[in-house]
Amino acid sequence: MKKENNRSVEKEEKLALDDERRVKVLSPTMLVMKRFFRNKLAIAGLIIIVAMFLFSFVGGFFSPYGESQVFTGYEDVMKEYANATVNNSFRYSYAENVDLSAAAKGKITSAVTKGLDTADVNGVVYTITNLSDSLKLISIQNNCARVTALKGIYTFEDTGENPLSDSAKDIVSAAIADSKESVEIDGINYLITRDGRFYNVAIAQDIAIASKMVYNMYNSADKASFEFKREAETALAKGEKTFTADGAEYALENVEGENVVTLNGQPYANITNLIVQPVSNDIFLTVDYKLAVQEAIDEGKKEFTLTDAEGNDVTYEISGVNGDYKIKAATRTQLIRIYEEPSSEHWLGTDANGMDIFTRLMYGGRISLMIGFVVVVIEIVLGVILGGIAGYFGGWVDNLIMRIVDIFNCIPSLPLYIIIGSIMDAMKIEPTIRIYYLMLILGLLSWPGIARLVRGQILSLREQEFMTAAEATGISVSRRIFRHLIPNVIPQLIVMATMGLGSIIITESTLSFLGLGVKYPYASWGNIVNAVTNLRVMTNYWFVWIPAGFLILITVLGFNFIGDGLRDAFDPKMKR
Repeated sequence: MKKENNRSVEKEEKLALDDERRVKVLSPTMLVMKRFFRNKLAIAGLIIIVAMFLFSFVGGFFSPYGESQVFTGYEDVMKEYANATVNNSFRYSYAENVDLSAAAKGKITSAVTKGLDTADVNGVVYTITNLSDSLKLISIQNNCARVTALKGIYTFEDTGENPLSDSAKDIVSAAIADSKESVEIDGINYLITRDGRFYNVAIAQDIAIASKMVYNMYNSADKASFEFKREAETALAKGEKTFTADGAEYALENVEGENVVTLNGQPYANITNLIVQPVSNDIFLTVDYKLAVQEAIDEGKKEFTLTDAEGNDVTYEISGVNGDYKIKAATRTQLIRIYEEPSSEHWLGTDANGMDIFTRLMYGGRISLMIGFVVVVIEIVLGVILGGIAGYFGGWVDNLIMRIVDIFNCIPSLPLYIIIGSIMDAMKIEPTIRIYYLMLILGLLSWPGIARLVRGQILSLREQEFMTAAEATGISVSRRIFRHLIPNVIPQLIVMATMGLGSIIITESTLSFLGLGVKYPYASWGNIVNAVTNLRVMTNYWFVWIPAGFLILITVLGFNFIGDGLRDAFDPKMKR
């Protein structure tokens, strides 16, 4: 009876996980899994990694936006619309049938600036007549005759293409006798200049005017001709109310302090010393607009409002000093929505390129995780092959491979990454191809650690009895290495690979942060954080870089937790 009670107690007794009686019925794989799932940090890491994979590889399918989709919007932006300058220098208008060389124009300009009455250009004399402070008339003397005066007798010698008639000679003779310098005959002004005992008679032909005024035409199709400008400003200088030019009669009116030329009672042109010009050739500034600018400047206003052709009220801002003004207008402009705050439309806002940050984090996770796993595969393959061969054969083979490992360990990784990144930039390699190159480079520089681990493990395993038995049965060398030795190293490889994933993600993020990794328009968590290189972004737009940094942090922690859990599960003695 007592024995039966003891048996029932034994059956009801709960056996510990590491109890010898329980261990006998568990396979090694189950034992490792049981130990792994008892580790709370390992489970937390596993949950984090699963969540990151779902977020990166599944979340993109549910996002309504694309990885490189740029968001734009329309805003009223004050843009430069026109420039205004108070003109204090002479502007030259030349007659249509006059063709002067650059040298002649330069000498005339110099003479006007110096206040001279004449300008001599290669023997040709140009007369400068001062009509007002803002208007000078420039004429050329076409010689008609040379007159010899002797005791009241005048002898004429024709010297030009315009000979004088007999009646004109009589009038000129009388003018010479009266010591006149000019005389008008049949509407033509003749100039008389004395040269010793001779007199030169010439016709004055107006070829240009130097004026400080500008003409604003009410109709864009109308142009102010030379004759129109000369007659208008001459009338303005003399205080006359009408003038005739180009066969039409114009009237001069003063409207609210502005000089307005009318034709048949309709406004034709405005004469002013304020030059108002658009910043673009496709903009036509009406006279009303220019008058509004003039009024605003005269009254010292900083802005004014004017109704445009479509009936909309447009506000213009004026700023400037010393007679130079810039005019800005509120223009409806399409803008990229950069650095928008998080909202219901964009959960984490937009970045410097107007792209949805939340969506780019999803696609960036794909690349960061994919690079991590591909690099781990490359380094494990290279490390297992070279480390397995070195550990099994030993001797000169081991010595050669370990020297290669030493060479790779001596290579300064970061400078090499910078050099290779610069080369790829210079070769303008496409972003897609650049990602594959990045994986290959990281993998080729990371395998020596795996090779050392595999070599060390195989050196201790190859002398054991099971390897002696495998050799005795005639199994090939490759099968001995990869079917009997390498499987015994897999637990250590799993732990090392798992913990190395986090390190590779950090390396990729660092390279992308430095501009050497994944390039625009593709996203990775590293190049998203790259925005922090700008101090203004770091301090004012936290939502641009903190989420990506947080994802890198928890992903690396997750892989490290899983690695620690696997290490403890494979070798529980390490916890003690």
